[in-house]
Amino acid sequence: MLIDTHVNLHGPDFADDLEAVLERAREAGVSPMIAICCRLSDFGAVSAIADVNDDVWCTIGAHPHHAKDRPDITAAELVEIARHPKVVAIGETGLDFHYNHSGAHDQYASLRAHIAAARLTGLPIVLHCREADAQMADLLEEEMEQGAFRALLHCYTGGAELARRAAALGVYFSASGILSFKKAEDVRAVFRDIIPRDRVIIETDCPYLAPAPKRGQRNEPAFLPHVADALGALYGWSAQETADRTTRAALTLFDRIRIS
Repeated sequence: MLIDTHVNLHGPDFADDLEAVLERAREAGVSPMIAICCRLSDFGAVSAIADVNDDVWCTIGAHPHHAKDRPDITAAELVEIARHPKVVAIGETGLDFHYNHSGAHDQYASLRAHIAAARLTGLPIVLHCREADAQMADLLEEEMEQGAFRALLHCYTGGAELARRAAALGVYFSASGILSFKKAEDVRAVFRDIIPRDRVIIETDCPYLAPAPKRGQRNEPAFLPHVADALGALYGWSAQETADRTTRAALTLFDRIRIS
């Protein structure tokens, strides 16, 4: 069994064949899956997929690109939405200073509200970080001093320093198809040399970032075994050991998931 901890299923990419996509995932041994909410207004669509599929769970959050849509979001609002029985995490939220679709002030305000909600609910928080390594490390250290919470740096492509500082705080890390890219040796080096192996999970981030040998195609959860293969090759793990270790870590972090 493999768990895809980050799928984006509610958009137009899967509008025409979602059921077939989910069935292919299950046939590939990928189940359960976590459907990610990146915009607060999308929660209804995201949770609807989880509601009708026993092995699909979901999150509630606003990606930093969309922080400007609701910079005034409060932890209390997020906590209330997180009462939904299929919600297993807060996020995706974070910092992204590459595109700057939302201003830094709005990104920080949104992220801090999400962290407060993670503390209040006890749910893990799913973090996106791009070109903000130092800022994310500083914020995580500051916030942890104010009260512990569980966190995941998803699709980790950050540098060694953020990895070290986040690992010291107990943060989890997820590997995506990027780990299989020929030019991603810097990412592989961080996973190999710094990230604690008992806190590594895997994801597709579909429909983006299809792993080798599927590059150029629409990514989907059925491709997760290729991510697992890349991680196993890096660590010298067999396919079974990779599945066992990443599943154990995912269920420890996302502990609201129930396997039927």
